[in-house]
Amino acid sequence: MDVFPDFGGVGAADDLRTVIGALLMFVLIIAVLMLIVSVIVWAISSSIGNPHTATKARLGAWVALGTAALAGAGVAWVNFLLAVGERL
Repeated sequence: MDVFPDFGGVGAADDLRTVIGALLMFVLIIAVLMLIVSVIVWAISSSIGNPHTATKARLGAWVALGTAALAGAGVAWVNFLLAVGERL
C-alpha cells in the first residue's frame, strides 16, 4: 500500500510550500534573535544583581531555544513521518 499525501490536489501547492518555507525562515530568524537578546539581558541583569529580570530573561532564552529547535526540526520531522507513512 502506498500512502502519500496528494499535494497535486491543492490548487497552489507550490505557492503554499513557498509561503510555508518563508514563514519557517522568519520563525527561525526571530527565535535566534530573541535567544541572543535574552542571553544578553540575562548576563547583564545577573551581573548587576537583578534576580527577577535574570529569571525572566533565562525563561525567554529557553523558550527561544525551544522554538528554534522545533522550527528547525519541523521539516525533518514531517519528512520522517511521510517516509514512515510510505512504509505502512
